[in-house]
Amino acid sequence: MSRIDLNSLSGFILVARERSFTRAAAQLGVTQSALSHTIRRLEEKIGTRLLTRTTRGVSTTDAGERLFNKLQPVYDVIEEELNVLNELRNTPRGTVRISAHDHVANTVLWPKISPILADYPELNVEISIAYGFIDIVAQRFDAGVRLGDQIAKDMVAVRISPAFRMVVVGTPGYFAAHDIPQTPQDLTDHNCINLRLETYGGLYAWEFEKGGRKMEVQVSGQLTFNTLPQLLVAVKEGHGLCFIPEDVIQADVDTGQLIKVLEDWSPTFPGYHLYYPSQRQLSAGFQLIVDCLRYRQ
Repeated sequence: MSRIDLNSLSGFILVARERSFTRAAAQLGVTQSALSHTIRRLEEKIGTRLLTRTTRGVSTTDAGERLFNKLQPVYDVIEEELNVLNELRNTPRGTVRISAHDHVANTVLWPKISPILADYPELNVEISIAYGFIDIVAQRFDAGVRLGDQIAKDMVAVRISPAFRMVVVGTPGYFAAHDIPQTPQDLTDHNCINLRLETYGGLYAWEFEKGGRKMEVQVSGQLTFNTLPQLLVAVKEGHGLCFIPEDVIQADVDTGQLIKVLEDWSPTFPGYHLYYPSQRQLSAGFQLIVDCLRYRQ
């Protein structure tokens, strides 16, 4: 016997349960004649009459009753599972995986996500620290975070932070022993703490801008790290200068532990954006995270 269309079986179950083509057709959103034709084709394929049509309604034959009793429990399980999936879609739960680097994870993601976790105990959030660009689809992340000008055109981008500045800083003790740089070129005479970024294929060249003039300086020094926390520890211990987001060190500048230099050359970068595939079907949990992170001026 050739494969039977499951739609015809669901149509049969509804007619047998409702004892009416009219009511069953209304539930399926089809015409009564179309449903009658579907059942007739099912009976022809099986080679057995399943329903008896009378002026008083519809009843099952012995074969139809047997088939109905076998299929009805299975149909109920399928309906129940579909209802559960619908509830899952509408209730924030499950796991949301986000790829980001530590700056945005510490300054944007965690401060915004942390307050909502207690209200949604069935929602799990995984934040994976990565500096290089990754294929979030291939690595099964729900979303990634990058600067607004670094996101592929086929992704949906949602801004989650304001613009920020990168600044050069050092300790008072370091500057007591070294001249304060007046231009970016002066940095070649200083012990600079490098940051290695996979995105750039090597050491990050410090970027500067003043009066529309842009400049990149490849600095050198004794230390190189690939994450910001270690960079911050090293600069605060006086091992050299570093180029770091201003919001990370502003509290240390306010207390005098660090000093900003070359401020007139400090560039502003576009805000961070959460990005995800445009064809992604948004779950309730993921939509909650997007709304929670969305930047509102």
